[in-house]
Amino acid sequence: MEQSFVAWAKMRARRLPQVKLGIGDDAAIIATNASDIVVTTDSIMDGVHFRLQEAGPRRVGRKAVSVNLSDLAAMGAQPLAIFLSLCLPRNDAQTLAAEIYEGVCEQSEKFQVALAGGDTNCWDGPLVVHVTAVGKVVDDVIWTRSGAKIGDAVIVTGALGGSLLGKHLDFVPRFDLVEKIRTRVEIHGAMDISDGLSIDLLRMADASGCGAVLDLTQVPITPAAWKMAAGASDQALAHALGDGEDFELILAVPAKEIDKLRGLIGMQNVHVVGEFISRTGLWSRHGSQYRQLPATGYVHQ
Repeated sequence: MEQSFVAWAKMRARRLPQVKLGIGDDAAIIATNASDIVVTTDSIMDGVHFRLQEAGPRRVGRKAVSVNLSDLAAMGAQPLAIFLSLCLPRNDAQTLAAEIYEGVCEQSEKFQVALAGGDTNCWDGPLVVHVTAVGKVVDDVIWTRSGAKIGDAVIVTGALGGSLLGKHLDFVPRFDLVEKIRTRVEIHGAMDISDGLSIDLLRMADASGCGAVLDLTQVPITPAAWKMAAGASDQALAHALGDGEDFELILAVPAKEIDKLRGLIGMQNVHVVGEFISRTGLWSRHGSQYRQLPATGYVHQ
């Protein structure tokens, strides 16, 4: 449902000149007289994005902030502030809210973003944590998922898969990389990996009006994915392609920029896994042959 609803909402939304980029990317861009503002919003729910009894409320609070900051990182933006809203189960709502708030404050302080407001409600449903994050465009540099060009390398910034073993709660938005490359490397497009490499890469290619081909032998796989696969290489790769919630970045980078990128952020953060191509869709390359690759990952119903 999600993709069809987003497509409908994008067509339905009223277009106004202050919205430079609206529905359909990792964040929206709002024009101002000074630096343009970048805004994103996301909700996470008990039983869907975490299990409260296993994660604990502080980790949930940290995750809610990080999910939104990762979207700002994918746009190349500098984070400024967040707004927190809670839908709390009625039982022990005050204690739960306080613990979530502590986690939110910890992550806000870590990334020097202000907690600027929000709302709380109690209801008979599960815990829902909603965060809106606000950032700004720096030096007129903004990355979008629609900017990839045919011939660009597909680069991911870290190993993928197995996030259910903990990374989905404790990941770090990649501002460490963004700050080093924002004005120094030509980046044509970017997005973060929230639903899975294959499905998110296809979305990026579609938005850019092209296709993408992966060299599956170059996809970096986490130890957690190998553990979940019990050492089976095909299953480990499947986890890397489709588990989601890795929150690494996909970058569309001209080939001539790859060495510079490696020099700035290190070989361990630059994994060339494929190329954007003129043939639409998602493909894997086997010698000179292309095979269509299923786009696997988390699909919001």
